[in-house]
Amino acid sequence: MPLVALARRTPLVLVALTVVAAVAMLAAVRWGSTPLSTAAVLDALAGTGDEATRAIVRELRLPRVVQSALVGAALAASGSALQALLRNPLADPYVLGISSGAAVGAVATVVFAATALGSIAMGSAALVGALLALALVLAIGRAVGGTLDPRTLVLGGVIVGAFLNALLMLALVTLDLERYRAALFWMLGSNSGADWRGVATLAVVVTTATAWLVARGRALDALALGEETAHHLGVLVAASVVTAASVSVAGTVGFVGLVVPHMLRLALRPSQRVQLVASVLGGAAFLVLADLAGRAIAPPNEIPLGAVTALLGAPVFTWLLVRGERARLA
Repeated sequence: MPLVALARRTPLVLVALTVVAAVAMLAAVRWGSTPLSTAAVLDALAGTGDEATRAIVRELRLPRVVQSALVGAALAASGSALQALLRNPLADPYVLGISSGAAVGAVATVVFAATALGSIAMGSAALVGALLALALVLAIGRAVGGTLDPRTLVLGGVIVGAFLNALLMLALVTLDLERYRAALFWMLGSNSGADWRGVATLAVVVTTATAWLVARGRALDALALGEETAHHLGVLVAASVVTAASVSVAGTVGFVGLVVPHMLRLALRPSQRVQLVASVLGGAAFLVLADLAGRAIAPPNEIPLGAVTALLGAPVFTWLLVRGERARLA
């Protein structure tokens, strides 16, 4: 499609993504063991309506929905930045081992009973784990090629991720039943434990780091064209920060940072700043819908969030790869 047509389409796509995200959030607040009407939800948000409905909407469902949106936005923005940085559509926090490192850090607080220190300890441990995983990936990249070659970094991420996942499995077999269930949370992913305190902290981290990435949009555009800049480490650290914050509250969730930016890039091909904004909106909508699907498919049981994103993301990404390869060969 001509670039002019793509430029004209961009505002419409951003508006559509905003509407989809808003509708998805409203549907997720309405859905549950006690179905609510749109009017009842709006009344509860306004502080009117009966007390039980206000408690359900404002203290149970809304924090979960907002957390899902923030986690989806963070992972999609991280994936978009990493794909631009490494010039590789397969790059995302999960593939590069950053998510696994954050999960190891979070689970370590369970293993050593540090959860009593609260969400700050959990988030700090997840960040340390994410940064250590990133350091290992960078070390592998430099040891193999002497430079930060994108292909080597992706392969290094796969190796580090596999190793860290093995550590997680070993940690699980050493735990008692209670701590095993708590650790399994980070292996499978869930937003069921969302509360406003954690959501507020997550919002500050995600907003700050994502704004920094958007501000570096021109540098990422230059990287996409093959130019070298001095922003490699900053982008990697920012991606690790938002990933760690997401993992600390929602566990390991794959495919969001892989599929959402890739789909939007095919549809828009915009500047990296626009791509990041679109990824934030698309990632928020995607994960809210995935969380809703996990609750709606087999009530009252919930399907783990990581399983839902894999079930949705793997076929879509396979289709995108096949489509891209056919277009390249045509």
